[in-house]
Amino acid sequence: MSRASRGVKERSVEEELVRRVRAMGGLCYKAYVTGVRGFPDRLVVLPGGRVVFVECKRPTGGVVSAHQTQLLDKLAGLGAEVAFIKNSYDIDRLLAAAIER
Repeated sequence: MSRASRGVKERSVEEELVRRVRAMGGLCYKAYVTGVRGFPDRLVVLPGGRVVFVECKRPTGGVVSAHQTQLLDKLAGLGAEVAFIKNSYDIDRLLAAAIER
């Protein structure tokens, strides 16, 4: 991990995701589900109808909790698309697939 990413907070990663998704015409909602522990941070809807549950973490030291892992595995098992975003490269990969469609 580069020195530049050491001081990056999860909020900064999330803000970049929101900005870039909106710039391409998508939606990026902050997700809150009452009574559900570990729900992903963002529900991303990309042009073309692609919907992704996104968990954001800071580039260094960001840990996915057991509750988050269980719920994200359950969502993926149901066929939902799930993504972990820790940096700009992860955002690039998420959005590149939308551009290719």
